[in-house]
Amino acid sequence: MAAAGLAVLSPLLAVLALAVWLETGRPVLFRHRRVGQGGRTFELLKFRSMVVNHGGPSITRSGEARITRVGRFLRRWKLDELPQLVNVLRGEMSLVGPRPEVPEYVDPGDPLWQRVLRARPGITDPASVEFRNEEELLAGVEDLDGYYRKVLLPRKLELSAAYLERRNFSSDVAMLFRTVAASWLPRAAGREAHERRRIHSIPPPMDRPGRD
Repeated sequence: MAAAGLAVLSPLLAVLALAVWLETGRPVLFRHRRVGQGGRTFELLKFRSMVVNHGGPSITRSGEARITRVGRFLRRWKLDELPQLVNVLRGEMSLVGPRPEVPEYVDPGDPLWQRVLRARPGITDPASVEFRNEEELLAGVEDLDGYYRKVLLPRKLELSAAYLERRNFSSDVAMLFRTVAASWLPRAAGREAHERRRIHSIPPPMDRPGRD
């Protein structure tokens, strides 16, 4: 499926790569170290959506100056994620599976992390859909790192772990359709604002063994 996707989408991929290059030059692809199955790290591929050598935290929120104009478009429609089909071909990722995290946010001693890391990471899963507008959700947060660690990341892990307990081929296919619908179909006006209020109301989970 990944090979077929790359073949079908090759004209679009070429256009997107050209757009990135015309606005800010090379590199066209952004390579980021992530933690995969069994705790092994790999280079996740994305179309570059920020200025070169931007620095700053790995977490981003909407409106940041380091995000380019083309990058905002790519992120809005999740097109920056398409190069990860190459990661799937390499065997580093699956189409459906827990989103791979950067090493600084992974706690191998946490039982929940241990459950999630048993699976091959994916391009999408329930957490990806629920937090599709993560950058908007974080727009009003002052302590990005703390909020991500204590609120958003635990929720993502819980969603991913719960899905892995019941996943099968049919659920993975349904997950792909859900992702397409969430990313590319029009959404009702005000949905993002409602989602932002709901997520901000989630209290931090109780500490589990192995967490800071």
